[in-house]
Amino acid sequence: MKIDFVKMHGLGNDFVMLNATHTKFDLSKEQIIALADRHTGIGFDQLLIVEPAVSAEIDFGYRIFNSDGTEVEQCGNGARCFAQYVRKIGLTDKVEIKVQTLAGIMHLKVLNEIEVEVDMGAALFAPEAVPFITQESSAPYQLQLANAKVKFEVVNIGNPHAVLFVDDVDVVDVKAIGAELEMHPAFPQRCNVQFVQVLARDQIKQRIFERGAGETMASGSGACAGAAAAIQTGRANKQLRVTMPGGELSLSFDSSTQHMFMTGPTAFSFYGSIEL
Repeated sequence: MKIDFVKMHGLGNDFVMLNATHTKFDLSKEQIIALADRHTGIGFDQLLIVEPAVSAEIDFGYRIFNSDGTEVEQCGNGARCFAQYVRKIGLTDKVEIKVQTLAGIMHLKVLNEIEVEVDMGAALFAPEAVPFITQESSAPYQLQLANAKVKFEVVNIGNPHAVLFVDDVDVVDVKAIGAELEMHPAFPQRCNVQFVQVLARDQIKQRIFERGAGETMASGSGACAGAAAAIQTGRANKQLRVTMPGGELSLSFDSSTQHMFMTGPTAFSFYGSIEL
């Protein structure tokens, strides 16, 4: 089977985009892992598949797979790329696009040829909403890992996150702590792990360990989770910038709806086809 694809990225968080609106196909976990291999495949953090709308209320279906082949609920950077992709290949000319994900309907707004604003929905902090299993009555929560006890907030913004506030993100062992927290039994659906350093009331610096992908250069939902936790704990204002290794996103919190809004860039890398 030969598949056409487009490679895109949002601040270095990279994606392979597939169009299944006309021809439906289901890739196996093994095929996705093979495509994700950066030496023998295409290479990506996530695979994004455009599918037909299932109701008149939405424009497209939207499936998201991590590089380990697992399907996930939400991807903020990917959502921005999704909006530019469906316009670029002529599936729509709308600037406001509604897509169905496992996490619900996402609202995407194309601002120009590069930037897209995404309504990421409400940030939920209750442990059962993440989900996170704990006997503690309130945040911050604590877990004993192999070499350290860690304190963190928990957030669900379409997918599960643990947020650790640190003094210096550049010296944190993101790989070790992230890998252990991601797979901890207290997170029954695993979790994304965010390491956040507050630089000012309107700026945080962040590194991301993404569930099923490892450390990535950026993450839209991760940035929103880190920002939401910083706002919730009184560390930051309701409008702020999040700086990650791949670049910067602008985030805002709407008090009336409790929704997080994210604005950031997209980029097309290359077009191609691959035989499976």
